[in-house]
Amino acid sequence: MALLADTVVALVALLHVYILVLEMFLWDKPAGLRAFGQTPEAAAASKVLAANQGLYNGFLAAGLFWGLSLGAAGSGVKVFFLLCVLVAGLYGAATASRKILYVQALPAAIGLALLWLAGR
Repeated sequence: MALLADTVVALVALLHVYILVLEMFLWDKPAGLRAFGQTPEAAAASKVLAANQGLYNGFLAAGLFWGLSLGAAGSGVKVFFLLCVLVAGLYGAATASRKILYVQALPAAIGLALLWLAGR
């Protein structure tokens, strides 16, 4: 169970690296426009805000990778950062797009449940 939990934590971390890339570097490019349903004009106007948001996603990923690097001793770190991801996902789903609930919050909740089941 611990291996499955850590696998989900790693997948959540990789997802946030992907979101970082989309928001910081591809926001106004075709991939970013598609991912976030933006027009080129809206993307240009919000590019700086998106880059800032992407940086925060990078911090979430870094925290999850840090927790993973600590092995069993990193369970508290993993739980903290998964809770941060969960709260961000719930807030995003309530304020921006319901899709965020499934893309961000649900994987974090699954990771938390698996960590709990693994006793970590």
